[in-house]
Amino acid sequence: MTRIRLKIDISGTLGDAAWEGIKQFPEAAGGWFSSEEGCGGSCEHGPGERHLPGEWWGAVIELENHLLAEYALTHYLEQPRVLDAYLDERYR
Repeated sequence: MTRIRLKIDISGTLGDAAWEGIKQFPEAAGGWFSSEEGCGGSCEHGPGERHLPGEWWGAVIELENHLLAEYALTHYLEQPRVLDAYLDERYR
């Protein structure tokens, strides 16, 4: 498996709404999203309140091979909430 990592802008959203709004790459084998995959600091708001400006969380997408991962990078970088995307060289 090859993995790519995403940095997703969560500002102004509740819970996982930013992740749910991402159009996933059709050939992705799987993926997940959480603050444990990277974040822009701890959330300074209540659990039922929207994320503050500048907040982001990381995501991981798994793909069958390196070629699919290259296409997936472009796919994700074209989406407004994706701040960055790169190949995770440990899973190449």
